[in-house]
Amino acid sequence: MNISWSKAFGYRRQKDKGKLGIRDILINISIFEDLNKREIASVQRILHQREYEPDEVIFRQEEPGMGMYIIHSGTVTIISEPEGLLLSELSDGDFFGEIALLDEFPRSATAIAKTGCRVFGFFQPDLLGLIEHDPRLGMKIVLRLARIIAARLRNANEQAFILNRELQEIKAGTKGMSK
Repeated sequence: MNISWSKAFGYRRQKDKGKLGIRDILINISIFEDLNKREIASVQRILHQREYEPDEVIFRQEEPGMGMYIIHSGTVTIISEPEGLLLSELSDGDFFGEIALLDEFPRSATAIAKTGCRVFGFFQPDLLGLIEHDPRLGMKIVLRLARIIAARLRNANEQAFILNRELQEIKAGTKGMSK
């Protein structure tokens, strides 16, 4: 299955992205793209900065999700365990784990720092606090997040349909014979 991860993760790439500050990164992340300068500053104030060493686990598959991560610098690999199947490799300006902003369902993959990384965490309690103190801003973020997840679901459904059709063709012995 070939998925455009930069599209799936909602980041609008820019040149020299490694030189961007966290504010510049935030305004280029689709979850925050509709926010004004004041709203971006509000989000920026509640982010949690952390640095990871190469090969350090950021979170493991099956752990409860607590929030999303935004990569300021470095590279993170997303793998499916126990097979160690590489699902994605993300870098400066990309984000991951955002579904955990909505629920604490166990993580579906493991995130590992491939290089030294500086990341910012945006966690569910922070989002809930934001909703309490600035409901309009909180709802803008939640609505945008819901739209991103809906688009991914539509894409996943389309991919499942294609794979199912190919499987049915293989079973019928007609793969490659149609056209």
